[in-house]
Amino acid sequence: MMMEVKTAMNNFQFVLHPGFALLLGGISAAVVRQKLIRQVIMVVAPLWSIAAALSLPAGTQWGYPFMNLQLVILRADALSLLFAFIFGVIAFLSCLYALHVKSSGEAAAALLYAGSSLSVVMAGDWLTLIFFWEIMAISSVFLVWNRKTPQAIAAGFRYLLIHMLGGNLLLAGIFLQVTGGQLTITPLTGMQDGAYWLILVGIAINAAIPPLHAWLTDAYPEATPSGSVFLSSFTTKTAIYCLIRIFPGTQLLLYLGVLMALYGVIFAILENNIRRLLSYHILSQLGFMLVGIGIGTELSLNGAAALACSHLIYNSLLFMGAGAVVYATGKNKLTELGGLYRSMPWTAVFFGIAALSISGIPLFVGFITKPMVITAAIVNRLPTVELLLTVASIGTFLSIALKLNYFMFFGAERGLKTEKIPFNMSLAMAGGSFLCLLYGMVPRLFYERLPYVVDFQSYTVGHVFSTVQLMLAALVAFWLVLPKMATHNVISLDTDWFYRKPFAALMGGLVRLVCEIKDQSGVYGRAALTRVVPFFRNPVKWAAQTVEGPAPDYYDADRYRTPVGVIVLVSIVIFVLAFSYVWLWQGNFFG
Repeated sequence: MMMEVKTAMNNFQFVLHPGFALLLGGISAAVVRQKLIRQVIMVVAPLWSIAAALSLPAGTQWGYPFMNLQLVILRADALSLLFAFIFGVIAFLSCLYALHVKSSGEAAAALLYAGSSLSVVMAGDWLTLIFFWEIMAISSVFLVWNRKTPQAIAAGFRYLLIHMLGGNLLLAGIFLQVTGGQLTITPLTGMQDGAYWLILVGIAINAAIPPLHAWLTDAYPEATPSGSVFLSSFTTKTAIYCLIRIFPGTQLLLYLGVLMALYGVIFAILENNIRRLLSYHILSQLGFMLVGIGIGTELSLNGAAALACSHLIYNSLLFMGAGAVVYATGKNKLTELGGLYRSMPWTAVFFGIAALSISGIPLFVGFITKPMVITAAIVNRLPTVELLLTVASIGTFLSIALKLNYFMFFGAERGLKTEKIPFNMSLAMAGGSFLCLLYGMVPRLFYERLPYVVDFQSYTVGHVFSTVQLMLAALVAFWLVLPKMATHNVISLDTDWFYRKPFAALMGGLVRLVCEIKDQSGVYGRAALTRVVPFFRNPVKWAAQTVEGPAPDYYDADRYRTPVGVIVLVSIVIFVLAFSYVWLWQGNFFG
């Protein structure tokens, strides 16, 4: 169902691979000690990646021989070029946001993470995909660990454990594909073999499909402010790209998507931690994308791709705003925040633009992308899906544009002392806000890059009127129940509790069992050694009698060892017998 790739060219162009530009930047940032040079690298590498993506003509392929295989390290078509361009833009804005960071390790991890994600998008064969997939998982965990708090270290290990599980499942499925003679990445829709399910589950883990989603809401809030911006952008969108590429029209994704859209909104409304709240909304937005992939028509796939790319813009802006609040106040809970619009007016404006974008308000980028998926559900006569996605959209508006925005910036004054945020953070937020408004007001700029011809009008009178009407109704309802909307300082238990707790109990029981076996083995082992060791220490003492009288209390080697001459004689006899056997029975020894 995907757009066919044009005839490929196997020779390298003068342009560098868009992903390799970021990877080289990451390697350079890791070895450079001067902060200024590292900052230059963080700006130049993403710009080079954007230029490379824009310079590649659709249909380009770069082959690379590996053993007896022909790897396709770059395949440029409308879908991959769309994601490559947006990935490059978000990498640039995220690097701009992180310019003040002193850690060379964080800068290197961020660029390697972005570069490997982009390289997955450009991969044309299974082996190239899994290679960069694993680099993506390993490099991203350092963005969590770099915060260096006990919570971040623990969350990072859980993050890595889940991603290693997903990577191994994906690798197993790819192994079956490659050994079956299918090296090129092709759609697997309709297949039901082992490779199909292994690849689907492996990608689904990175797409944070419940119940294996807690790695996202667990790790993203514990990362550094700039690290969470990178994390919220690339892993899940890479998974969405792979699902569009490999599993278009898979009906299971439709049902899972509706579940995710509602699931994320419900938990977001209950959440107190601002970055965990935003993480749950990532789940909800991913649900819309899965619905588009599951429907599988040109309109819905366009909608899924468009929503994924627009989500990259406004979601990174949301995490930038939340990170700026954490940086300025040191607080990350709604119950600790309020009245920040006075001390952080520009951050409030930029965050408000992102909040209106994710809510799908007219003139903002979310308005031109999210309705494509809902319209596809209407066209395909899925009224229940349409209704539930509309409910999820209203929940998003209530949760972010109203609740989070109000209680963080316009709620009761908490008397917080704020630290001035670096200028580069504000500049990056301004850039993201500009894109939210630019694409929202000029949809053609966005639609022209989608993989299929767009036959969709967002700015119709009916669509604008119905959207404004729903949001005004939600605003009135929020205002009437405002006291009830205040967040309480509680912990919301997610579904991961049901497998993390039993797994922890199981592992604790296994550890105790192993320790008990070790302890008992030590007791019985020591008892056995106390009986055996004396014998080997002085075996003669245990002999009853010798011809020369009682055995001495110690072993005298000169008295009891075999004479050297006897050993030499036996060796000569054995050698002669062996030589004779070879000569007589096996023919000429030297022949």
